[in-house]
Amino acid sequence: MKPPSLTTFKDDALIALDNLADRAAHMVHPTVRLGVTGLSRAGKTVFISSLVHNLLHGGRLPLFEPMRAGRVTAVTLDEQPDDAVPRFQYEDHVRALVDDRIWPDSTRAISELRLTFTFRSASSWNRLFAPGKLSIDIVDYPGEWLLDLPLLRQDFYQFSRQTVELAQTGIRAELSQQWLGLARSIDLDGPADEMRARALHLAFTAYLRACKADERSLSTLPPGRFLMPGDLDGSPALTFAPLPDLPETPAPKGSFRAMMERRYEAYKTVVVKPFFREHFARLDRQIVLVDALQAVNRGPEAVADLERALADVLACFRPGHNSFFSSFVTRRIDKVLVAATKADHLHHESHDRLEAITRRLVERAIRSIGMSGAGIETLALASVRATREATVERDGHVLPVIVGTPMEGETIEGHRFDGATKTAIFPGDLPEKTEILFDVEADGTLSAPQVNIVRFRPPAIESSRKGGASLPHIRLDRALQFLVGDRLA
Repeated sequence: MKPPSLTTFKDDALIALDNLADRAAHMVHPTVRLGVTGLSRAGKTVFISSLVHNLLHGGRLPLFEPMRAGRVTAVTLDEQPDDAVPRFQYEDHVRALVDDRIWPDSTRAISELRLTFTFRSASSWNRLFAPGKLSIDIVDYPGEWLLDLPLLRQDFYQFSRQTVELAQTGIRAELSQQWLGLARSIDLDGPADEMRARALHLAFTAYLRACKADERSLSTLPPGRFLMPGDLDGSPALTFAPLPDLPETPAPKGSFRAMMERRYEAYKTVVVKPFFREHFARLDRQIVLVDALQAVNRGPEAVADLERALADVLACFRPGHNSFFSSFVTRRIDKVLVAATKADHLHHESHDRLEAITRRLVERAIRSIGMSGAGIETLALASVRATREATVERDGHVLPVIVGTPMEGETIEGHRFDGATKTAIFPGDLPEKTEILFDVEADGTLSAPQVNIVRFRPPAIESSRKGGASLPHIRLDRALQFLVGDRLA
């Protein structure tokens, strides 16, 4: 059954007008709008910074055909077209990675950056008509915002029912006790009470934060702005919470549940719809970064939650081909790449297994929402490679290891690292058969072995080469080829 639309007729009309304006501009200046998002701690900022740095500094990108063939004559950073959108602070992030060897702050709001390619087409016919320039507008936005889009299909009753049902499963049941206990103590049909609304919102937000914490690493956490409110912090549009045991009858005027319902609708109007119309609906290509390794390490509940989040994310996309005419009035994201990050935390022998796990997660998510997988690809990558591979001999056996500098405070087998000392670790192996990750034992544990996940500092780049050296990576070129290679053909 086809899911309800995210938009109304009025929304569609406004989106069509926006697309007409975009397409008119793109006929003069060809442009691809590339969305970059990711679920919690997947490394969106690092991905964009490394991608841009490698393109500007002649990085090793052998699988990016336009660069390999020598057809790209220049790549430049240009002024972005949207004056109301903050610029992605590329220079600051690269300085953190290269000079300070620290990971930059994570994405907290939307930002944008424009890269312009000057190139020669591979087709002599195209060289006669194409301008030989293509701009890539990189739109960076938090994955939590993307997980808000399904709310456009739900009323407050549906949102509350689904959120409460999920909160009563697994580890969430323990984490949600304070919020649900407080909610059940409130007379929902009694008069609206601002202080109770605030207390309930804070309890629900604390539950979301506990779900997101490193030791649990759950992914399905809407509403997204509750964890990153920005300038809306304290506004009525953010001061609400889902309610348990809601009656299906209309809420009495002036009641507590009427106030919650009104604020939920305000959240969709003030927060979700503007993001959808002004940014998401204008995208041409999309990459979704996921930390599949962290989910595997945290156990079956985190894996299942990542799959659920991917289903919600992919349901928002409409991958497919844009005809010349339809592209003027509507837009389809015709290519979606789901990329598992931090491949450098594994030996290369496990990279294909990480990719297979990601593919399996995506396939299961697609199947659960009855969607076609056309235009969706998966990949395992490391935006910045923080380790190198080596071997060590132990008890007569040669073990593959990875070598890097653990971040200050990381502890391995009781040894606390100072942020300057290198070490070699055996990262463990991912299972050859992905099915094992979805087969839960009777006691609720996974039968698959865990991977040793250590947070490493960014790699040192020789000072004499800082001006021209590029950040090392794993398969960034494959990602580029899939996302924009055809537009530079």
